[in-house]
Amino acid sequence: MTAFKPHDYQHDIIDFIQKNKRCGVWAAMGTGKTVSTLTALDHLSQVEDVFPALVLAPLRVAKSTWPDERDEWDHLSHLKISVITGTVAERKAALAAKADIYTMNYDNLVWLLETLGDEWPFKTVVADEFTRLKSFRLTQGSKRARALGRVAHTKVDRFIGLTGTPSPNGPKDLWGQTWFLDKGERLGRSFSAFEDRWFARGYDGHSLKPLSFAQAEIEKRLQDICLTVHGLPVDEPVYNTISVILPPAARKLYREMEKEMFTTIEGEAIEALNAAARTMKCLQLANGAAYFGEDSSEWKEVHDEKIRALESIVEEANGASVLVAYHFKSDLARLQKAFPKARVLDANPATIKDWNAGKIPLLFAHPASAGHGLNLARGGNILAFFSLNWNLEEHMQIIERLGPMRQKQAGLNRPVFVHYISAKGTVDEMVLERLATKKTVQEIILAAMERRKD
Repeated sequence: MTAFKPHDYQHDIIDFIQKNKRCGVWAAMGTGKTVSTLTALDHLSQVEDVFPALVLAPLRVAKSTWPDERDEWDHLSHLKISVITGTVAERKAALAAKADIYTMNYDNLVWLLETLGDEWPFKTVVADEFTRLKSFRLTQGSKRARALGRVAHTKVDRFIGLTGTPSPNGPKDLWGQTWFLDKGERLGRSFSAFEDRWFARGYDGHSLKPLSFAQAEIEKRLQDICLTVHGLPVDEPVYNTISVILPPAARKLYREMEKEMFTTIEGEAIEALNAAARTMKCLQLANGAAYFGEDSSEWKEVHDEKIRALESIVEEANGASVLVAYHFKSDLARLQKAFPKARVLDANPATIKDWNAGKIPLLFAHPASAGHGLNLARGGNILAFFSLNWNLEEHMQIIERLGPMRQKQAGLNRPVFVHYISAKGTVDEMVLERLATKKTVQEIILAAMERRKD
């Protein structure tokens, strides 16, 4: 576990949540919203009855991100978290378990309300990726948001909305979310009142166009209950690891492959290049594809957990361009299938020109193709590693293509975000250790083999 040493902006988040019973925190992915929120609730629990708390989040985030954050920080280790996912029987068991915090995906909101009936136990609700509630309307909107709306102001004492992209489609997205904070006090008691004040209808009579003063006025009205996080470091990247959990079938296949890898390595003198090569099939499987055939040239997909995680990164980017590092041909093929509008960094100078002109929202790049001299800073400040590799030089080189120094050279004073998508309990974690500590491949693999024997 790690000792928590909050950044200044994390102190701001913690203080803001503690001082505002119903609030929104607008902070980019990787800035520590989760640990800051857990810390604020833990502090509040010493003087106020804030537990049990319900955390609503996308499935992957509910299952792993919140429990992982608790496990990461020593000051949070005492918190009990129950994950309400899976089958109906599994969800009921998790709901019945005694815990401080219950995490659940948004898709199960209607089920939760029907199961609880009038017995709503949660003092606090945290809506992670708050924009999932943007469709709320008093008489229409999504069933999930309306279900939560029935208890949000009558049975919930504290409500916290977390997002990096509060208005991905413009200010019209803000009314539904804000209603859960103030019941329409700031932006209008109904969506139609909100529309009438700040929007004009298009020629088709349906589309909404914000008036010229709308954005500024809306932001001013929300500034007392919504915190926009500033003060992120610009001299070094903001690093963020997104852990995914392999499904049972993929986990079984991975364990078999890992056993074979270690057995092969144990039978010979360990050398860096050879040891790294032996891990490649495990790295490929961690990404989601298993190679087969005599020459291992064919592959089949065995899970899409990293694809789902990348979708979350793209969603939170709110239209900002994202550079994605991949390593294997299977990675690229699967990425292109999942994101058909994305481009691939190639030898064509027009690709780099289009990226730096903001014309490519998603660009796939092999680190070996992003070598010395390439400047991608004007095109974006978000890099996601879909797959991980032992090569330190390539790793540092692709970060440098849009890193802090390149941003400054381009006259841009903005933070750089580096997201690592890592499969939990796999060779991915060994590679991350090497990237963070600069240890040799031999040291890391030998240590992993010793842990395996224990």
